[in-house]
Amino acid sequence: MLDDVDRRILRHFQVEPSLTTAELAERCRISSGVCWRRIEKMQAAGIIEGQEAVIDWATLGYAVEVSLRITLDKTQARAFDEFTAAAREVAEVIEIQTFLGRVDVRLSVLARDMAQYQQVYRDRILTLPHIADIEALMHIARVKRDEVLPV
Repeated sequence: MLDDVDRRILRHFQVEPSLTTAELAERCRISSGVCWRRIEKMQAAGIIEGQEAVIDWATLGYAVEVSLRITLDKTQARAFDEFTAAAREVAEVIEIQTFLGRVDVRLSVLARDMAQYQQVYRDRILTLPHIADIEALMHIARVKRDEVLPV
């Protein structure tokens, strides 16, 4: 599906997505037109979904990050859908992941400090529907954050 030129484009694009098409083409040793067409083709195929800003939450004053592992009460037919819909409405929840196994859902929650986290936890998280069990893991350090794939 991808040839060497596509892989070269993706390698450079992953490392530095802010490059212009001309800069990317130069690094890939192809013309700007070819580069642009290939990027368009990979976007149309769903390989490149878009670009996003990476925000340093700590710099903005969010000092507390907690990962909540949640097991849902699966005796309720719509438990999963109702839980995820309600969790999406909590502004402090920045990520929702689903799993197969004992843990059904993981929420990443940000707060400015422990007092705000406690308030969010009590008022917003514990009121989410269909929670059977919840485990909180306090984030200490991010050892690796890398979404670059070896293409």
